[in-house]
Amino acid sequence: MKNVTRFISLATLLAGSGCHDLERSRSIDPEVAGKTIALQVCSNCHGANGVSVSPMFPKLAGQQRQYLVDQLTDFKTHSRADPNAKRYMWGFTHLTESQIEEIATYFSDQPAARGASGDRMLIDQGRTIFASGLPDRNVAACISCHGQHGEGAGPNPRLAGQHADYVVKQLLVYQRTEDRPRGATMKAICINMSEQEFRAVAAYVEALPPEPGMTTDTPTDRRAVHN
Repeated sequence: MKNVTRFISLATLLAGSGCHDLERSRSIDPEVAGKTIALQVCSNCHGANGVSVSPMFPKLAGQQRQYLVDQLTDFKTHSRADPNAKRYMWGFTHLTESQIEEIATYFSDQPAARGASGDRMLIDQGRTIFASGLPDRNVAACISCHGQHGEGAGPNPRLAGQHADYVVKQLLVYQRTEDRPRGATMKAICINMSEQEFRAVAAYVEALPPEPGMTTDTPTDRRAVHN
C-alpha cells in the first residue's frame, strides 16, 4: 500500500507540473527507485524505452551511462542552463545521487534505436566530417571522441540514431553560448563550423546504425548509410 501511495503521489506531481515551467523545484521521495522515476516521469518526454518521438527531446536508449549521470547532475545543480534545460529539467533538484545513477543505468541498458535515413548528399558530407574532421579549420574528427559507430564512451555521448534536429540544436548551443558545462572541447570545435556543416554531421549520425552486435529497437531503412 505504501508503494501504491508513492506512485499516486508521483502521478499527482506530474499532473500538477507537467513537463513545463519547472522553475520551482519538485520534491520526489528519495525512496522512490530511479527506474520508477524513469518510467513514471522521464517517459513522458523520452519514452518508456528511451526512444523519444519528438526531436525536441533526445533519445536516451543505449546512451552512455556516465554521460547521463553527468547531465542529470548538471540539471540538478542548474549548471546546464540552455533554455530547454531550464524549462524541462531544472525542476529535478531533489534527485539523490542514487536515483540519478539508477535512472542513468535504466536508460543506458535499453536497446539503442536504429538510425533514420535522410538526404544522401547531406549524409555523405557529414560522414566525411565525422571521420576526418576539417583539418584546415582545426576541427577534429568526431570519431576521435564519439567512436567509429557514434557509440560514445564514458562522458562522451552516443550520437548514433539521435534526432538530427536535436543534435543541431545542441551544436548551436555549444557554438553560441556558455550554457553547456563540460563543453570547452565542443565549443572549440563548433566555433569553426557552419550551421550547414552541423546539419550534415547531424544527418549522418541520425542515420548511423548501432555498432555490430548491439541489440536495437525499431528498424529503419539503412540504405542512406551503406549505399
